[in-house]
Amino acid sequence: MSRAYRGLNESVGYAVVAREAAERIAAGATLQHLSSPKPAEGANHVYRIWRDEGTVIFKTYGSSSRDRRETHALDALQNVPGVPKVLTRGVDEGTHWAIFVDGGKWSLETLPENPGLAEKAGETLAAIHDADDGAFSNLTRGIDEAWIATDLASTLKRLERYRRRLGISGETLDIARDVPPPHATEPKVSHTKPVARKFVVDDKGVLTLVNWEWATLAPPEWDLSRAAWSVAMHEGPSAADGVMRGYGVTIDPEQLDRWIVYHAAQELLHLADQRTSSKARDLPGNLIPEFERAVLGAARA
Repeated sequence: MSRAYRGLNESVGYAVVAREAAERIAAGATLQHLSSPKPAEGANHVYRIWRDEGTVIFKTYGSSSRDRRETHALDALQNVPGVPKVLTRGVDEGTHWAIFVDGGKWSLETLPENPGLAEKAGETLAAIHDADDGAFSNLTRGIDEAWIATDLASTLKRLERYRRRLGISGETLDIARDVPPPHATEPKVSHTKPVARKFVVDDKGVLTLVNWEWATLAPPEWDLSRAAWSVAMHEGPSAADGVMRGYGVTIDPEQLDRWIVYHAAQELLHLADQRTSSKARDLPGNLIPEFERAVLGAARA
C-alpha cells in the first residue's frame, strides 16, 4: 500500500470519527462542516453547531499533541484580546475536542478589502506579542534569527527536489539561495501562522485569531510579515498597510521581501510534501509568482 493511499484512508477514516463525535455533541442540532473537503492526514476538523442560544464552534484534533499544544497556548493567553474563548474541552472515544465561542462566519480571506479590519488584525498581533511569555512557554529561547537562517537554507535545499514539478526555474532558486536571511529581533509569544483565513470576523466586526497549535516563541517580525503578506495576496495592498498600521511598526520593503521568500518557500514545500502529485496548477494561483517576485526584490536589497 502506498504512503499516499494509506494517508488518504487514514484521513477519511478520521473524518468519519470526527463527524460522529460532532453529531454526538450536537445531539440533533444542525451541523456545518467548516474544514477542507480533502483534509490532510492528521488534520483537525471544525464544525459550527446551531444551538437555541446561538452558534458554537466544535473542533476535533487530529492528535492529542495538537490538543495539548493549543490548550497550553490558549490557557496562557486567555485574557489577551483576539484570542479564542474556550467553553469546554473533552475526549470522546479517544477523540480530543473543544467547543469555542463562535468567532464569526467571515474571515480576512473571504471579505472584500477592508483596511479597518486589517488594522484590527495588526492590533491583535501587537497585543499577542506584548503578552507575558512566562506562562506561555518553558522555552529558554524559542525560534531566533540564527534558527531562521538555518531553516531558510534547509527549506530552499529541500524545495529543489520539487522544482520542476512546481514550475520554479533553476535560476530563481539559485538567486533565492543567495538571498540574506531576514532580520529578526528577540523572540516573543507568536502564533506563527497568522494568515488571512485565520482572522475570523463576526457580524459586529469583532476579530479573532484562531488555530493556535503551532504557537511558540518567535521573532515578532515572523507573525507581522506573514499576516501582512497573506492579507496583501487576498485583499490587496491597502489592507496589508492596515496590518502594519494597526501593529504600529512597518517592515521596510527589502526586509519584507526576505521574509516573504522564507514564508513562500515554506508554503511551497509544505504543499509539495502534502500532495505527491503536486504541479503548479494545483497551487494557489499567485503563490509561485509571489515567490519569484520576492526573490528578485530581496536580491536587490
